[in-house]
This record gives sequence, C-alpha cells and structure tokens, in this order.
Amino acid sequence: MAEITDVDPQQAVALVGEGALLLDVREVEEWDAGHAPQAVHVAMSVLSERTGEIPTDRLVVCVCRSGGRSAAVGEALVRGGWEAVNLGGGMHAWSAAGLPVVDAGGGPGQVI
Repeated sequence: MAEITDVDPQQAVALVGEGALLLDVREVEEWDAGHAPQAVHVAMSVLSERTGEIPTDRLVVCVCRSGGRSAAVGEALVRGGWEAVNLGGGMHAWSAAGLPVVDAGGGPGQVI
C-alpha cells in the first residue's frame, strides 16, 4: 500500500498557494452543500473514469468530509504516479480552521 502524508488545513492552503491542486473527492450533494472555493471536484465514485483530468505535473491535495475517502484516493493516485497528500480531518478540519466554504451558487456553504 502506498503511503499518503496528511497535511493540516493551513499546510493545504500554503500548498495550493504554491500551485498544488485541491481535489475534492466527495459526492455531488456534499460538494454542492459546501466546498473550498479553490477546489476541483472529482467524486471518488467516478475517479477511475476521470483520472485524465487530474494533472500529473503538480501536487494534488485530496480532501473529503473527514479524511478517510481522500486518503484512499491519495494512495491510489500515488500508486498511479501522482504526487499527492491528504487533508487530514477533511472539510470538517478546513471549516473548523475558519477557512472559506461556499455552496454550489458561490454563497456561504456548509460541510455535510
């Protein structure tokens, strides 16, 4: 099994600021309710069909609700040749850190 490193929300923000991709792997309903404004959405359930959309030339920071699904996705990406880390605690940790969460319309969102 590939090793995946956990990062905290502040580290994730710094990595994204340096060019990393924030990849949200939650399902559509979760994404629509609330996500990080700079995130890209590819649900774990469709990842195998959409891996071509994930750049291989930059770090991928994987995020889900609490960190479990995104860790599994990160491990799969690492096995596939990507450089990836996991946002430990997921969107719950992101929100608890006071970082922005927006809904599908761009307004204030919530983590469900």
